[in-house]
Amino acid sequence: MRIMIVDDEVIIRTGLAKVIKWKEIGIELLQPAASAEEALRRLPEEHPHILLTDIRMKHMNGLQLAEKAKEIIPEIETIILSGYDDFVFMQQAIRQGVSDYLLKTSRPEEIMKTVLQVKQRIEEKWKHHNQDQYKNKEIRNRLFEQWIIEGETTAVDSALLSEYLPHLFPSKNAGESKLQIYVITAEGWGESTAAMSLLLFAVDNMLHELLKCETLIYKQRIVVGIRKEQGAELNIYPSTALNKIEQLLKCKVWLSLGEMVHQAEDLHKSYTTADYAFSYKPILEKSILDYSDIALRKGGKTVCTHEEELELSAILLEDDSIALKGWVQRYMQPELDDPQMTIESLQSMIHSAALSAHRWLERVLTATGRGGNIDEQISPLVINRGTILKDVLFQHLLALMELYHHRLAGGQATHTQKAMAYIQQNLGNDVGLQQVAKFVHLHPNHLSEVFKKEAGMTFGDYVTRQKIGRAMEILTVSPAKIAEIAGVVGFEDIKYFSQVFKKFTGKTPSEFREEATQHLGQTPKP
Repeated sequence: MRIMIVDDEVIIRTGLAKVIKWKEIGIELLQPAASAEEALRRLPEEHPHILLTDIRMKHMNGLQLAEKAKEIIPEIETIILSGYDDFVFMQQAIRQGVSDYLLKTSRPEEIMKTVLQVKQRIEEKWKHHNQDQYKNKEIRNRLFEQWIIEGETTAVDSALLSEYLPHLFPSKNAGESKLQIYVITAEGWGESTAAMSLLLFAVDNMLHELLKCETLIYKQRIVVGIRKEQGAELNIYPSTALNKIEQLLKCKVWLSLGEMVHQAEDLHKSYTTADYAFSYKPILEKSILDYSDIALRKGGKTVCTHEEELELSAILLEDDSIALKGWVQRYMQPELDDPQMTIESLQSMIHSAALSAHRWLERVLTATGRGGNIDEQISPLVINRGTILKDVLFQHLLALMELYHHRLAGGQATHTQKAMAYIQQNLGNDVGLQQVAKFVHLHPNHLSEVFKKEAGMTFGDYVTRQKIGRAMEILTVSPAKIAEIAGVVGFEDIKYFSQVFKKFTGKTPSEFREEATQHLGQTPKP
């Protein structure tokens, strides 16, 4: 695609010609014209697709030039560049169908973006006017997608490959070579879909100028296929291309490299490995992600420890979002820094923490008499591709905490409900009246009165019932010694524990375990 700059000031037209690397964004720069008259004389022969012209020139201004240029080349697009922020000129330019209006004070990247937008519009017109060309492009894109992205090599007529994807499938024997797929994305021109599409369009243009490659813009990324001939420098391509693109387009580029392959039939394998490496983008602070490095990782921690679960439960019970965010940071950051960490191990860690929070919610609801099926009220934990994993975990835990404190508790939880939840969570620790009253911010005597009124039993009886209930659960599933179980539920004296247990159940702990084991028909598992 060709562009002609028209300006009667030599410093302006020379500056515009040099400040932007036109070739690298897929634009052929014609010799700049010093006047509108010169431009009109050259139009029939040089046939530019875009005019970038000053609005104020001697004899004939830019708007007049745009009008006459349309008579010579009806499909030509004109960008007006002016040193005057003049609304009248802008109105007239719009009426005359001028493509865009820029000030001479516009930064080079703004001018480049505008030219690229015009180029995009021209190509859209070509697509509709030239159905054969459009059809060929569609065939080419579908071949790329089938062979490389979907791996459907048997469904493709291999004879078409050299015609439509010549850089990957040369018609002549190219000798021994290696094939590799890159996945590229870029940011920095705005968050809107239009801005993202334009930036990818610009990056794609530059890739074809910098590399002998085949590309496809696919799901807001660019998939790049490279054939590397024997003896060529294999490592210079990605970093060199990235640096040039970032410098010229004033953006940030990320690139992932798939596994190097020798056979064209293995290009899909290279793509899947590049795609997998790309999934590490939100985690690793690297511009280039190489699958060959990531594949060596063995994986890190995968479960939430008992100590971490206790700390998390206490925070959830306190309804403290700031402390929750800090917990997530302490929980996740060491693993994010672990050189052996993998996406899979991180996801397992997140699911383990979420499961701990679900168990906490079930326990406190049961303890406060509000048990039942809560699954329908909890949104499932979904880890989408490209999301910040720490944020995913924090938002899920926060939702669970808010669900309990602001919905399931019927509004703000009462002091008795808070006390019950605290007791349930801390049965093996100090759950005496003084400690629990301190937690719910009430005087012990007042808590005792309120608790008996709302729970229908004394504070001491409730605590004992919860301890014996927990002991019954453990005796049913664990072969741990009776003394160990007594300690877990807060009894220091095993004889006293046995007496209280028999009072509540009618059986000693040993008798209860034997009967429970016979009922289950199996040996308790540790």
